[in-house]
Parts: sequence; C-alpha cells; structure tokens
Amino acid sequence: MAMSGNNSEENAVLPVTSYRDQMVELRERILADVVMIGEIPSPTSEEEPLAKFLCDRFTEEGLDHITADEVNNVTAIIQGTEGKKKILVAAHTDRIWDASLDHAVSVTSDCLVGPGIGDNALGVAALTSLPYILKHLGIELKADVVLLGASRSLGRGDLQGLRFFTENTKLSINAGIGIEGIQLGRLSYSCLGMNRCEIWVKSPEKEDADEWSLSGAIIILNQIVQKILAIETPEVPKTSIILGSIKSGSSFNVPSTRATLRFEVRSEEPGMVARIRERIEEIIEQVIAENRVDVTLEVIARRKPGSIEFSHPFVRSARDIIKALGIKPKVAPSISELSVLLDNDIPSMTLGLTKGDNHHQPDESIQIEPIFSGLAQLVATLQSIDNHLDNEQ
Repeated sequence: MAMSGNNSEENAVLPVTSYRDQMVELRERILADVVMIGEIPSPTSEEEPLAKFLCDRFTEEGLDHITADEVNNVTAIIQGTEGKKKILVAAHTDRIWDASLDHAVSVTSDCLVGPGIGDNALGVAALTSLPYILKHLGIELKADVVLLGASRSLGRGDLQGLRFFTENTKLSINAGIGIEGIQLGRLSYSCLGMNRCEIWVKSPEKEDADEWSLSGAIIILNQIVQKILAIETPEVPKTSIILGSIKSGSSFNVPSTRATLRFEVRSEEPGMVARIRERIEEIIEQVIAENRVDVTLEVIARRKPGSIEFSHPFVRSARDIIKALGIKPKVAPSISELSVLLDNDIPSMTLGLTKGDNHHQPDESIQIEPIFSGLAQLVATLQSIDNHLDNEQ
C-alpha cells in the first residue's frame, strides 16, 4: 500500500524498520550504483565525468529538470504530488584523491573498499538511488525533492558548488538534508565557525652548514607550531586548533628550505576563530622579525557558525527515526555543506549513511548492511520534513 507524505509524524517513524527490510531487496542495484560512482575519479574542480554520470542516471530514472551548471553541479527533481514546497537533498561529488590513483572498488561479503567510497561515493549514490527507492516503497511526497550533486566542496573548493547553487537557483528551498557516507547515526544541525589555513616557510637557500642546523625551514616551522600550541582555547564554547599535516624536506642530509603546515581553527563562538587567526598572524610576524625567512599564511576555507534548535521539529523527528533503527544518535556540529544552507536561512541537517573505517585513506571502507538502515533513515526523515512543511501551510 502506498504511503503518502501526509502521514502523521508517528507514522513516518514507525515503518522505518520496514523500509530497511524492503530496501534489502534492492541490494544489488544500490551497491552497483555505489561501486560505479566510486570508480569514477572526481577530484575537486574535476567533477565533470561524475556530473555526466549523474545526468545519465537521473535521465534513466525519468526525473524532471535535470541540469548541469558551469561549475559541474548536477540537479534533478523528484516531483511531489503538490510541489508547493521543496526539500533539497545534497551530497558533495568531489573527493580528495587525484585522478591518477587507482579507483577500483573491492567488494567483499560485508564491505566495499576503495578511495573515497565513504566520502563521498556512497552519499552521491544515495542521490541516484532515492528515486527508485521511493518507487519501490510506494512513497509519494507532497513536496518536490531537489537532488543536488554539489561540486567543489572540499579543501580549496570551499563549498563553491553549493554556494553557486544557492546564489543562482530560482527554486525556493524550504528545507535541506546533507548526505555523507559515514558515519551512521551522525546528526548535525549546527555548524562551527572555521578557518582552514596553510602556512608556508621559505628559508634562504645559501647558508653555511652550521647556520643551517639552526635556521632551516623545519626549525622555523617548529617554532611556529610550538607558539600555536601555546594559544589557550576554551572548552566552552567548544574551540580547537587542529594541526592537520606538515610537509618539508627531501632527504636525510639535504637541509630543508621549504616547509608547509596545514591546520584548522574551529569554534562555536562567533568571532573566536578570527581572534585566534589574528593571534597566529602575530606569531608569524614575530618569527619573520626574529629570523631571516619568508613566512606566508593563507586562509583557504571559511565557515560561519550557525544552527537550528535541538528542539526543532526536523531535529526531533530525525532523532526519533535514528533511535527507531536501534542506533544511538551522534549529535555533533559540522563544517560541511550544512553551513551554506544555514547561512541562507534554510533549516537543514546532515545525516550519515553507514559505518566506515580508514577515513581518507586509499583503503577506506564502508560496511554494507548498515547502508540500508542509513537509506531508510533518509526516506523517513524526508517524510517527516514533508509532513511538517505541509502543516505549515
């Protein structure tokens, strides 16, 4: 029996385990989508091959208003029975891996393994799978569902794809869901303020060996790191400085003349990230003044803090749905696409689809069975949002 979008909120929660069981019948089709997407290289700003694949898949499903824009965002619409409201379901299409890497996906009885399979091949596969999943479950929503494969999200991409979409779309989006492949149970409804930065150190190339031992790029960068670690960060509001990577040198006995530090500053408090960044800029000025080196800081990505309430109907329903699947919600702030949606006053959340390991490693893996719980969660959450939007009329 078909289930329409005007069911009560309770009815959106209760059948979620049934959705999961029914979706297992689509196992081969869903996994085929994940594998095909995972094996298409899609580095940031080079998403065109995957964008073409999405357009083809959306066309096969008979969706409406399929478009690929100039930054390789891909959108399509699952028409609702009324179409007065619109729910955005977005997943970033770019991955951190260069196209030269072998993107073959290994399939075992319980796992899929491959670079970017969880971040975010599975999330993108949720977009291609959702049309036939809704048909299989006999579910129609009143609102239109706008599917968006968002480009240029990671690293220097700085969410350019989603920003381009929100700045240029003529669609009036009433609610949003961001989809990440991992981890199942994730429920993000708030965003941290964030600066993602790189520091470059360049030392003089012609120095005698004794002076090199004291003033090489590694030594200078170490001074900067020690001073950054000495910056006090409050536990409340939650604030952190994450040192992500250091690169320097080429050999055992060749003095390093270049060094790079990548790091993030995150905080729940408005203005805190900017104050810490200013302190780091002062540290760099001090190091430049005290040493004969060039040091540069670049901010390559920014986020503003934002949130909907823990008691918001969307959040409350999502928590209930996750619990109904026997999963403990993992409530945590995000620095993902959610920040752009909240900046545009679109009430939104980010959800995870399955359990995974080796995040951002070439052998990243995701578990197969939890995928069906994750997709059932997505469907029930869409129903719940559809009901709430309908009640607002």
